[in-house]
Amino acid sequence: MIAEYVRLFKARSWMKRNMPFLYSWHAYVGYELDLFEIFKSPKTIDEVAAIHSLELELLERWVEVGVSIKYLKEVSRNRFKTSKSFMLPDSKKDPKSVGILLKEMMELHIPALLTYPAIMKTDERQTFDHEQHGTTVAKTSSLLEQLAYPKLIQLVKKNHIQSIVDVGCGHGGYLQKLSQELPEIKLTGIEINEEVADEAADRCMDIPNISITCMDVEEWRAESPADLIMMNNLLHYISPEKRVSLIQNLSICLSSSGMISIITPLRKPKHGKQFSSVFNSFFTAYDNLYALPTKKELSSIAEQSNMKLKGLKPIIREGGWYFATFVKKG
Repeated sequence: MIAEYVRLFKARSWMKRNMPFLYSWHAYVGYELDLFEIFKSPKTIDEVAAIHSLELELLERWVEVGVSIKYLKEVSRNRFKTSKSFMLPDSKKDPKSVGILLKEMMELHIPALLTYPAIMKTDERQTFDHEQHGTTVAKTSSLLEQLAYPKLIQLVKKNHIQSIVDVGCGHGGYLQKLSQELPEIKLTGIEINEEVADEAADRCMDIPNISITCMDVEEWRAESPADLIMMNNLLHYISPEKRVSLIQNLSICLSSSGMISIITPLRKPKHGKQFSSVFNSFFTAYDNLYALPTKKELSSIAEQSNMKLKGLKPIIREGGWYFATFVKKG
């Protein structure tokens, strides 16, 4: 009898632990189909399904869940409206919506983590499709900009930097912010994904001190020495065996007092171990993504590249994200 009660207690506990996923799933569907925007004014399920060509029964289930978790509310008979919840993602049309983070989590992270039972037996890992997911990753990476930018601009001003190269520039968010504050410095963006590079070029089209190049960083060579080379959210795309040679090649492109800044989560950080370990598990599920470095490994990469790790500042402490600075020795 006691064993049965223990079994029921465990089952109930796991059901409760899974409840938070319901909120994420509902918000993801609402963001992806822009349903929260659609239901901003009271509507019936039937009219929304008809106007937006959505399957009626599934929409009914989504609305039922929304009402149960208070993301939606019934305002009159059979008419529903989006609740005023702080946590709800903004419309998909808003480039600053945090809904893109839900999209990455639901479409990339969770499916990859669910492959663990199979790949632990076979070691047949998925291949990360950069073309398919490049835009999503570029958008989620931009969420870090607001937190990382103050550290970046402080570094730039303190060291009187006049030329910057952003390797893996995404949509050029950092470059645009830098240009607004420092319109005289030379800014170059390198991006391997053609679609992402084209978007960056469009966004920077009217900014004369920014140039965007679509190229693999391993093939890139600087036309003139750069004072700062940025590598943001890039290390997990580079195998540990190639990281030293890449940093060595980039260091050749630096001016005499030049430096390299790196934004990355760390493995086994002092803070944010849960997030960092899950993020690291996601990368390891792919055959072309790689484990995050530890602080010791980051320092070793610098040493082997004839540089030294001068600074390591937390960006998101609870997430294990850090802003690292490599400087030339001597």
